[in-house]
Amino acid sequence: MQTADVLDAIGGLVAQLKIYAAKLPPIVHLSAIPTGVKPKVEAIEEYEDIVSRFRGQSAGTSYKGLNELFVESLEAFEVGRLLGSVHPLLSVLDHLERMQRDQEIEVGRIDQGRMGEYRATLNKILPGNKPELDGAGRGI
Repeated sequence: MQTADVLDAIGGLVAQLKIYAAKLPPIVHLSAIPTGVKPKVEAIEEYEDIVSRFRGQSAGTSYKGLNELFVESLEAFEVGRLLGSVHPLLSVLDHLERMQRDQEIEVGRIDQGRMGEYRATLNKILPGNKPELDGAGRGI
């Protein structure tokens, strides 16, 4: 397994999160999801398939330590907790950057760019990253 394989898995999960996030209302209380707004069964199955494939491929590699984060993201996605799905994937990206810094893995320029794109996309999903909400919560 190589870094590109890990990024392929993250890319698939990020795509599922983007689709799900687009279906949510723009302002949602952080601890609750509106009733009936959960990922489709097909989306959950696709997410689960990506995580399962990653877990199978990462066994015996330096990437196996990421399995717990992928599973945590899956479990949150299954019940419709968008933020709970995003944070573990951001942690995966952080872990990959640490591995690169510690020279445990090599990350080429293309993969470095992909990591940046995925981080930017995940950060856009998080609350407070919407331009239309600028100034929200700061009072009048």
